Amino acid sequence: MDFGLVLQTDPPASRVISLMKRAERNGFTYGWTFDSAVLWQEPFVIYSQILANTTKLTVGPMVTNPGTRTWEVTASTFATLNDMFGNRTVCGIGRGDSAMRVAGRTPNTLARISEAMKVIRALGSGQEADLGGTVITFPWAKEDAQLPVWMAAYGPKALKMTGEEADGFILQLSDLYLTEYMVKAVKDAAIAVGRDPSEVKICVAAPAYVTEDDSPEALAHARDQCRWFGGMVGNHVADLVSKYGEHSAAVPEELTDYIKAREGYDYSHHGRADNPDTAFVPDEIVDRFCIIGSAEKQIEKLNALRELGVDQFAVYDMHDAQEATIDAYGSKVIPAVNG
Repeated sequence: MDFGLVLQTDPPASRVISLMKRAERNGFTYGWTFDSAVLWQEPFVIYSQILANTTKLTVGPMVTNPGTRTWEVTASTFATLNDMFGNRTVCGIGRGDSAMRVAGRTPNTLARISEAMKVIRALGSGQEADLGGTVITFPWAKEDAQLPVWMAAYGPKALKMTGEEADGFILQLSDLYLTEYMVKAVKDAAIAVGRDPSEVKICVAAPAYVTEDDSPEALAHARDQCRWFGGMVGNHVADLVSKYGEHSAAVPEELTDYIKAREGYDYSHHGRADNPDTAFVPDEIVDRFCIIGSAEKQIEKLNALRELGVDQFAVYDMHDAQEATIDAYGSKVIPAVNG
């Protein structure tokens, strides 16, 4: 199993770079960041420094979207980084929940994501792409240029499109039931269009908080540090409920039930441990969606995720134990899972 580190690009950028270097030293192979131009600093500028200061780490956004940048600019940025540092980038893409809403726009449609994925992947891989009637290519792209595009998804139509079109699936939660349910939907969609389902990489991304023991006090603190994640996922779930209804066969109630007490969301606290808009998230959801507890508990759940076909676990590291979590994974968790 690959391991990734997910960070927000809060200033100073030097700290983001330092944590990514620490992650690589501890056996992580992917470095991801949020991409929301108003809330955080520009990630692609920082990627250049991460790549320059590491040797093997693959970097990319979790996730960018097709609405805040023109597609040829997105592709050119990836292709330039790959030309400078080797093929060490991956394009995670989604609807643009925070990036679009903070800028006063509506998240992108699946149709727009589909068109963007084709263009970005083709251009980033040195091939031609049609920009609405104008066919272009990057004359400077190397022959061996590659840019995989991984799609974030929850709903049935997005899961289907991921299996049909994306190189990877990003699932932002680590609940075992929902992981099995959604991975199956993606793989079945791939098979239905004649793809080898193993070609679609599966990345589960969620907060991990490694505690010294599994005492009630230690677990309570860890849950409070990771409760923000249930609020973030709740934004996507609220959109699904709005589209499909509160009780729909299209979306499992194991995903939707917990947002009934959700009242609102302030993006200025997005992805932060002190988010005041996540009081509605119960402990059960934190335990299901995140990986909380001792190294032994982390290893147990990660092994279960691997059995479900997960190729990568990406650690959201936004809490008060960033370095400790990276080091615990490097010294205990990753060796045990991959030993």
